[in-house]
Amino acid sequence: MILEWICIIIYSASLVMILFYSLSQLNLLFNYLKAHKKARKTKAPVAIPIDQLPPVTIQLPVYNELYVMERLLENIACIEYPKDKLEIQVLDDSTDESVEITSQWIDRIRSQGIEITHVRRVDRSGFKAGALKEGLKKASGEFIAIFDADFLPDKDWLLKTIGHFEDENVGVVQTRWSHINRDYSLLTQVQAFALDAHFTLEQVGRNSKGHFINFNGTAGIWRKQTIYDAGNWQGDTLTEDLDLSYRAQLKKWKFVYLEDVTTPAELPIVISAARSQQFRWNKGGAENFQKMFKKVVSSNHLSFKTKFHGVLHLLNSTMFLNVLIVAILSIPMLYIKNEYESLKVYFIVMSFFVSSTIIFFICYWFMYRNTYGTGFKNFITYIGMFFTFFSIAMGFSLHNSIAVIEGHMGKRSEFVRTPKFNIASMGGNWKTNKYLRKKISPHVILEGLLMCYFIFGLYSAFVVGDQGGDFGLFPFHLMLVIGFGYVFFSSLIDKQ
Repeated sequence: MILEWICIIIYSASLVMILFYSLSQLNLLFNYLKAHKKARKTKAPVAIPIDQLPPVTIQLPVYNELYVMERLLENIACIEYPKDKLEIQVLDDSTDESVEITSQWIDRIRSQGIEITHVRRVDRSGFKAGALKEGLKKASGEFIAIFDADFLPDKDWLLKTIGHFEDENVGVVQTRWSHINRDYSLLTQVQAFALDAHFTLEQVGRNSKGHFINFNGTAGIWRKQTIYDAGNWQGDTLTEDLDLSYRAQLKKWKFVYLEDVTTPAELPIVISAARSQQFRWNKGGAENFQKMFKKVVSSNHLSFKTKFHGVLHLLNSTMFLNVLIVAILSIPMLYIKNEYESLKVYFIVMSFFVSSTIIFFICYWFMYRNTYGTGFKNFITYIGMFFTFFSIAMGFSLHNSIAVIEGHMGKRSEFVRTPKFNIASMGGNWKTNKYLRKKISPHVILEGLLMCYFIFGLYSAFVVGDQGGDFGLFPFHLMLVIGFGYVFFSSLIDKQ
């Protein structure tokens, strides 16, 4: 019975963590709805006269972005702002032929009277954080706007954001991401679904109550003084944006999140690219929990609620580990449930934790309807999208849990960029992208084995106990089979 109790304790602890996280999401939903009501009565910031606009530096950190550099530079060159107050820095750590192409485009833009510089480093020390820090030394702007290579801000983006810095306590303005290839595939739809939840429910829900939010690494603008005051960019985590965000807010700088200002960007269209992005984000989240947890909980000027949301925010990626634990232990728990009659009360109590899924379902519906609208047809579509998203998210749980464990253990790894595609320029053939990894990750084999394991879970529903089976976990195991099956087979197809 010792092994059974170990399973029960670990399983229960993971369920409790997931429940706490779902309750925090529910609280953010209430904050989000209140913020929207308040927004109807709030006036927009007064536009700054053209002759009083402050100097701004736009930083474009890039590394081997052959397929998107032309599109990026063409777009940035169209930004509306006085030329004598705008500087563009291309922070180029590239090691391939894109360097020459970038140089030619920079010369072309410079000939239009735009101040643009090509910043090259001898090595990639500190990766993206190192590039941003190096550019900051030479930046002439009082404010630093940052865009990754696949982002395409509107012409008036700066004019819509810079006015918020009239409040001298504001250190960052972050805008919402939109997706130029949302409907390209099931994978891009699922990624858009997840990101939309973050950029509506979470960012607005936290920011509206003064809780910590994060600069998302791109599509935002910093006060230069804030970066220096918070200790500058640091490359000791894979999510330097989250790291600097927390250090700045601990220094009492205010963050402004603009849900109504969107910045279009490209989602990864193949699962190997999504894998590299997910690994970096989730490992970086765990690294930042280790770096920032004590500073957040020991801060004297933060309320308990802000600390609570801050800790769960930092633990966001660790939820994948809890999901994986619950998934793996769910099959032994199915047998334990039907073997020990004395534990019947425990399992009745455990059924309460299905409320976590219900809470997520409700929270994400409000996000979804903001994008697609209300109505019965959209709600039915949402139901399908929600369970598809949940299935595939669970399919990523092994891959992301490995990232989380590495992050908590302090294992260092290289900043692996997410390959960009600009699929229109490639004639729709993404397989010609030279940056795609050719080797299959060992994790893929484990994901295939887990798919088989959860198929066994489906079979177990028919044979456990002496009452004709137990189908309480059947939907959960079906979603796990679908999720791990999708991730497994998609990963194999990507390499063909």
